Amino acid sequence: MTTSITTQLPFARFRRLRRSAALRRLVRETRLSPADFVYPLFVVHGQDVREEIPSMPGQHHLSLDRLAAEAQELRSLGVRAVLLFGLPAAKDDAGGEAYDDDGIVQQAVRVLKSADPDLVVITDVCLCEYTSHGHCGILSLSKDGVPDGEVDNDSSLELLARTAVSQARSGADLVAPSDMMDGRVAAIRAALDADGFVNTPIMSYAAKYASAFYGPFREAAESAPQFGDRRGYQMDPPNAREALREIEADIAEGADVVMVKPALPYLDVLSQARQRFDLPLAAYNVSGEYAMLHAAARNGWLDLRASVLEALTSIKRAGADIIITYHAKEAARWLQDEA
Repeated sequence: MTTSITTQLPFARFRRLRRSAALRRLVRETRLSPADFVYPLFVVHGQDVREEIPSMPGQHHLSLDRLAAEAQELRSLGVRAVLLFGLPAAKDDAGGEAYDDDGIVQQAVRVLKSADPDLVVITDVCLCEYTSHGHCGILSLSKDGVPDGEVDNDSSLELLARTAVSQARSGADLVAPSDMMDGRVAAIRAALDADGFVNTPIMSYAAKYASAFYGPFREAAESAPQFGDRRGYQMDPPNAREALREIEADIAEGADVVMVKPALPYLDVLSQARQRFDLPLAAYNVSGEYAMLHAAARNGWLDLRASVLEALTSIKRAGADIIITYHAKEAARWLQDEA
């Protein structure tokens, strides 16, 4: 009797551990959990507002009075952190509501911490949602005192630091600068420390690329730039070594957590960052990544559950400790089903 070669050679052992779902779970190398997720929320003024965002199925604009129910749902799913974005009542050239102690995000922090003190509330520190021009800092002025269309890096730092302090004062657990101004982590750290918030950590959007995958977010946050683009301060997509320098600089300035954004097109950067740095590492699974999977599923081209869990697992496998994702609630439900 002839013996099959696959029973004689060592590679036959691979198939043995793939024969059933139970065996595959037992030997799984990367384990995804709802505890890994941070769920972004878009908060607006008004009452009883829960409006779906057209380009992001399942995501909503929420008024303050809807946040307690959101916190309760997240607790039931095991998702224990949120990232807040606010849509102001009015915009101006300097983004005034961003650092107003009664701004929409500051109010949202207080509501969420009251509803669930153990929920980790992270606040986005940026001016783009609040400025009339939609850029992440204030504009520099010409000799005649007229905005010249360039973002003034150094003048923006003071307002970003004021924003972070105001958010910490409202009870934020972490502040997360996403503006990509040079030196903003150091400026925020100094301002927090000076105001007595020495224990408030900074989660820096350290390697944030000028990506084509932000479109749905800009609709959701009403933050598209009114002229030009953000390539002058966000990272150029072809660059990976520069990302590591950016992360290293933010760590030196005092960042407690560092982030790569977006996630899926930059898994190589995420993996390199994981190998090089020991700090907690976050990845932002951004709006375009979310929207494309939902669009493909609605057209019958992909299985939503399988593709989402595969994508999120790839982010964790690449090295992320924290995954910021709009899929958090649906993925948590699926993971509960599998438990």
